[in-house]
Amino acid sequence: MRTKRSYAAAAALAVVAATAGSTAAMTGTAQAHTIGGGGAGAGGCQLGAGGSAVKHVIYLQFDNVHFTRDNPNVPSDLEQMPHLLNFLESQGTLDDNHHTPLIAHTGNDILTSLTGVYGDKHGQPIANSYRYYNPAGVSQAAGTFAYWTDGVDDFNTSNPTDTTPTMVDQNGKIAPAPWVAYTRAGCDFGSVGTANTVLENTGPDVPKVFGANSPEAAEAADPTNQNLAQTDFVGIGVHCAKSSKVCAAAGQNAKPDLLPDEPGGYTGYDGLFGAKYTDPAIDPKGPVKDVSGGTTIADSLGRPGFPGFDSMSAANSLGYVAQMQEAGVPVTYAYISDAHDNHAVGGDAYGPGEAGYVAQLKAYDTAFGQFFQRLAKDHINASNTMFVVTSDENDHFVGGKPSPANCDGVTVPCTYTQTGELNANVKGLLATQTGDKTAYGIHADSAPNFWVNGNPAADAPQTRSFEHDLAGLTADNPLTGKPQLMANYLADQTEMKLLHMVTSDPLRTPTVTEFADPDYYVYSGAPNCSSPCVQEENAYAWNHGDFSPDINTTWAGFVGPTFRKLGVTNAVWSDHTDLRPTMLTALGLRDDYVHDGVPLVQFIRADALPGGLHGDQVTDLEAAYKQLDASVGTFGSDTLKAATAGIESTTPNDAKFKATEAALTKLGTERDALAQRIADALDRAAFHHGHVGGAEAWVLTAQADCLLAQAHTLAS
Repeated sequence: MRTKRSYAAAAALAVVAATAGSTAAMTGTAQAHTIGGGGAGAGGCQLGAGGSAVKHVIYLQFDNVHFTRDNPNVPSDLEQMPHLLNFLESQGTLDDNHHTPLIAHTGNDILTSLTGVYGDKHGQPIANSYRYYNPAGVSQAAGTFAYWTDGVDDFNTSNPTDTTPTMVDQNGKIAPAPWVAYTRAGCDFGSVGTANTVLENTGPDVPKVFGANSPEAAEAADPTNQNLAQTDFVGIGVHCAKSSKVCAAAGQNAKPDLLPDEPGGYTGYDGLFGAKYTDPAIDPKGPVKDVSGGTTIADSLGRPGFPGFDSMSAANSLGYVAQMQEAGVPVTYAYISDAHDNHAVGGDAYGPGEAGYVAQLKAYDTAFGQFFQRLAKDHINASNTMFVVTSDENDHFVGGKPSPANCDGVTVPCTYTQTGELNANVKGLLATQTGDKTAYGIHADSAPNFWVNGNPAADAPQTRSFEHDLAGLTADNPLTGKPQLMANYLADQTEMKLLHMVTSDPLRTPTVTEFADPDYYVYSGAPNCSSPCVQEENAYAWNHGDFSPDINTTWAGFVGPTFRKLGVTNAVWSDHTDLRPTMLTALGLRDDYVHDGVPLVQFIRADALPGGLHGDQVTDLEAAYKQLDASVGTFGSDTLKAATAGIESTTPNDAKFKATEAALTKLGTERDALAQRIADALDRAAFHHGHVGGAEAWVLTAQADCLLAQAHTLAS
């Protein structure tokens, strides 16, 4: 979920390596950003080369909205939103074979989708919070959600000892920002609650953007105004092109949009930060209303402005998107909060088919119906607009069986006597089952990460003993009444690197990650089990982050004049990294770095596809590359199985572990080199007028298949 629940709960309960070659890095010096010309100096916003019909871009990312059913009798989230589902099916392509990166959390998933690279290159593979080692070798908690140029957002101090950026790329710099390709092409970029592209908090973010001595910083520091600064400055913004009429009309309320590490430089650009300054610019008659036009978007006290991330319902987010588009902001990216949680104070999570859940999905469907009607009146439709819609992850529902057994939620509401994740106190389980009292910091999760104090090496006796004890923990499952092993998989630093979970900041790298049974939320409590070490938590019933097919498989929809109309398909295996290169390829824009994802050539119309990307050989190469490089592809799945077996092994002199580590390291080195060659070849064809030749594609595909076979052999 979008809230910072994962690290807030953890705090309460606890009281790819840099590659060689300039084309491999998220850096560069190229200046031309539209393929075939264009740009602000050539007549305003240029979305596409060769007379493309695209005039608008609307990107929407849900928090945990499912296309697949969580209960076979209950229509899925999208099935209960027919206005959106029918639009995607009838006007474009809905890929239901789409996947998350690891760890599958809102922060990492959205940032991966925005950038087209995995967390090892954007800095936040462990989300929605993470930890870093201080000079004493003890880890401290920090948040994923921070403005793009922020440093480490330590929860407990404004002066963290880790001085790297939150969004750290593989070279230790601020990762390239996703709005740059658009603003350099003369297009304003509107952001509605989209992770890290807007101000995320009133602490470090407001003084950083507005200045430490600014009136805005004073408002943020004022404890008497009931956090008015959150309403005024967080969550909403516009990154403006140099020719922007929106920023020009805002006058002195437009502030410099500073990206000091942006490849090729980024000077002379402004932005609007917060509803206080964005709303008058996009709706001078104001205040901004929801998509129906009838309800003012306001905070919990009724003050117009940003209502909070959990309140970015479809009605509110789509209202902002429509208003921005109507105001002449042609590119809008928006976040829509989850519909399965009761967002009222003290509300518990819903189960599939519960009345409150169905009602929220009905409200979302109504909002999409109003959205498409409103856009149609503005002449914004599938003939001139690129729509890309996706969801961050598919949360795993934890609960008992519904009543009545045949309920469908729509005609017969479902009720549940048992809902809620299984909270497991790992510190208590370790102490009582193994006597292990290792000191560590934890990112509590269904895929918990552990930073052992002192930052011991992967093969240190302390690390190996801790891993063995962690692997052997059992839990009495309240849902089944039976004991079970709690860990499904374990990844040490060698394997985390293969899964794109190791950034250029070594202080952030955990000692080990456990991928638990997805029913469990693993935290650190007291080092005993005087109160149950495993108990059901009613407030939360939807787990994410884990390595589990139902969590890691989601969906993505593509509609617009440059996309094919294929309806629902599972023929193409894709993941979040592919969204960015697919969009930019179809738009004729490009980034100054090579993506980890690929342009999904099977979804792009032939007349919008660069000539160098045509042919079955390209399709085969992309398919092999995805399985080789994606976090939850075949290579990642097999190496995780191998790594787990090696970590759990107890052979004399740790021989099996050492042999597995050596094999994984060799495979990783070969995978990284080959993946970069493939990514470079596809980037050259998509964005630099190059060509992927048939022979080249065949050789690269064969080499990828060979590495996949080696990983599978190691796993078995």
